[in-house]
Amino acid sequence: MSCHMFLTGVVMSKVYIGGCLCGSIRFTASSPNNSHTCSCDICRKHTGAPTVVWIEFDAENVEWTGKAGKPTTWRSSETTSRAFCPQCGSSVGAIDDAPVIALLAGAFDDPNDEDLAPEFHSFSDMRPAWWETERN
Repeated sequence: MSCHMFLTGVVMSKVYIGGCLCGSIRFTASSPNNSHTCSCDICRKHTGAPTVVWIEFDAENVEWTGKAGKPTTWRSSETTSRAFCPQCGSSVGAIDDAPVIALLAGAFDDPNDEDLAPEFHSFSDMRPAWWETERN
């Protein structure tokens, strides 16, 4: 199970757990915000997918717990670096300068929690021409 409840004072916080394909990069994260899908060219190239789902967390709410520690990063723009496992190459997210860490929905052990559902779609105009949100 990837969502745990922990008491922090009087407030219970959900903690989401995930990581890369080989398990070298692992994380725990709490208090998600700004969940969204994106079809920009940088996200598509970073993941190899036509659209990705991002769940953003304040950096202070993410802990890197795997044996590899923090993921390897590559600077992809003036404000963010893409994060991936140095062992298996799995994309796990982006580390923004804000400081915000955006984790990919596919990296969570259990992405089915409603709190992780996307709220909006960024760069829908950059989706591939064959992309249809609903098919008959």
